[in-house]
Amino acid sequence: MPTLFVPKESRSGETRVAATPETIKNLAKAGLTVMVERGAGVPASFTDAMFEAVGAKLCGPEGWSSADIVAKVAPPTAEEAARLQKGGILISFISPSANLALVAKLREQGVSTLAMELVPRITRAQAMDALSSQATVAGYKAVLIGASHLAKMCPLLMTAAGTVPPAKAVVFGAGVAGLQAIATAKRLGCTVEATDVRMAAREQVLSLGAKFIDVPGMGDMEGSGGYAKEQTPEFLEKQRQEVAKRVAEADLVITTAQIPGRPAPKLVSRAMVESMKPGAVVVDLAVESGGNCELSKLGEVVLHNGVKIVGIPNLPATVPFHASELYAKNILNLVKLFVQKDGTLNKDFKDEVLAGCLLTHAGEVTHKATAEALVAGAK
Repeated sequence: MPTLFVPKESRSGETRVAATPETIKNLAKAGLTVMVERGAGVPASFTDAMFEAVGAKLCGPEGWSSADIVAKVAPPTAEEAARLQKGGILISFISPSANLALVAKLREQGVSTLAMELVPRITRAQAMDALSSQATVAGYKAVLIGASHLAKMCPLLMTAAGTVPPAKAVVFGAGVAGLQAIATAKRLGCTVEATDVRMAAREQVLSLGAKFIDVPGMGDMEGSGGYAKEQTPEFLEKQRQEVAKRVAEADLVITTAQIPGRPAPKLVSRAMVESMKPGAVVVDLAVESGGNCELSKLGEVVLHNGVKIVGIPNLPATVPFHASELYAKNILNLVKLFVQKDGTLNKDFKDEVLAGCLLTHAGEVTHKATAEALVAGAK
């Protein structure tokens, strides 16, 4: 039987795990033997005993070199990649544009790499879309973190001592993370306004009970896969002007705007932060790709002019139990595409979902943009 190995995550602060007891049962039904590195699930509240109870084999790091499939969350280190066997399959987030040396190493190892951020944004692949599942967690947690930093409560309260008005929240970006942020802020009792460059987002924002901030001259700016296209400086300036007055009145600002493979657009300027009320909070979900706020700093909470700018990275790892459950199901559904009924592995990867997220295979970089970036970097 083919083997699938789930290692401990080595990235600092990474608490998620790529399989749960529930998904391991289903992986076994599909014909796989699952090996879990001891302690891999502990940060996400899955004990070794829980994995053993569903038939997983506990092991050490030797699973890297012996398994047919390695499933993990964060990109492997160069040392971990060097342990992978030729012809093996790696399933993980890779961040290829930021990790070209790792991509080159995986190519050199002859590994078939399925990059979770490259799963196509098509209906059939929704159950494997890890970017969306993890963005849901991030959007939820961003609001909770923001609320915890506020010096006030979120909901409207009418008491004998007086009335407490609701907190005002503004959300930049109405993708998966933004919509979850809107929904969570509404549940906490905030009044919410949101902005996005995609016309399709307007109806989604309104359906959650929030107000949509229209930008003059806004057209259809949706790119492939439902992501926003990169915007012109002129449009971004119009958007900044339109939302500036809302930001000045906001208690909580959540920014979620990102463009795959590109630096995050700067949407909240220093001047906008300085226009905000003392005690207001900005939570920048795009901090790992450069940040939407000019003053964001990766891994820090910046206090500027009485306003807190929160740049905590990898928010899904702060909710590791449910983030792992969702991610593990994404992995399970992807694995089912190439595990055949007799338990053997079909490694031609011609399925449109597998072909879309295939990064390296048979000693080649199969993802066009990454291959071009490697060539450009070698010049």
